[in-house]
Amino acid sequence: MTIPKANYHTHSLYCDGKEPLESYVRAAETRHFEQLGFSSHAPVPFENDFGITLEQIPAYCAEIEHLKQNTNVQLLKALECDFIPGMSTPFRQFKEQFQLDYIIGGVHLVRPPHRDGLWFIDGSKREIYDDGLRNLFDGNVQQAVTTFWEQTFEMLETEQMDVIAHFDKIKMHNQHRFFQEDEKWYRILAEKALQLIKNHDIVIEINTRGIYKGRCDAFYPSTELLTKACQMDIPVIISSDAHKSDELDLLFHEAVTELQRCGYGNLVSFDPVQKRFV
Repeated sequence: MTIPKANYHTHSLYCDGKEPLESYVRAAETRHFEQLGFSSHAPVPFENDFGITLEQIPAYCAEIEHLKQNTNVQLLKALECDFIPGMSTPFRQFKEQFQLDYIIGGVHLVRPPHRDGLWFIDGSKREIYDDGLRNLFDGNVQQAVTTFWEQTFEMLETEQMDVIAHFDKIKMHNQHRFFQEDEKWYRILAEKALQLIKNHDIVIEINTRGIYKGRCDAFYPSTELLTKACQMDIPVIISSDAHKSDELDLLFHEAVTELQRCGYGNLVSFDPVQKRFV
């Protein structure tokens, strides 16, 4: 397996990334990339500091189209859409309205079934994860983690997406404290999600960000789950989930080694003619 010359999971100043679109394009040229996919966090129906606004999306798309004229890197338009039951906009609506190339779907905010509030499982602060677990789920980690996976199931069954983001990100701030990934109840839930990914022909990413940011000691997904995904013939891409231009290909070599260890021999890439990953 060769090192990929593409990153499909990229965040810029339009959302919570740290640099303008053009900085990533120039970095991609330096790295001799063939493709670069921009994937701003999609709008959500509450005030936040991490997502693009609906009003900004036309400018975002227009800037990508403009940048296409001055680079030999194939640029792609996408959004990373949050799924929040009863709150988020259908992914298909964004794709059709703005003629996006693909959609990345993910769960960053877990909605408890019988209580107001959202459990933010992402970000740099572990205490926010801990506070949400305590305040929204009374510290019941199995209930909280099961809610994350059930929300993931609902997303996979009801939304149209091309790639699922950081499949098992629920582990990031856990850091082996509240649950272990080899517990039977956890494996049953994670493997059910893999089966739904297979059923709906969705691409899984091996996401390197947790390691290079020092927030997780393993890729998303874990070695065990990635091995299972390979056995199920689930297609895979490598993503750095870049928020700065120098992160575009961080740990790609290591990710290739991990994929080969798990049994993968090939990656998929986006075909702009067929408008899908092949």
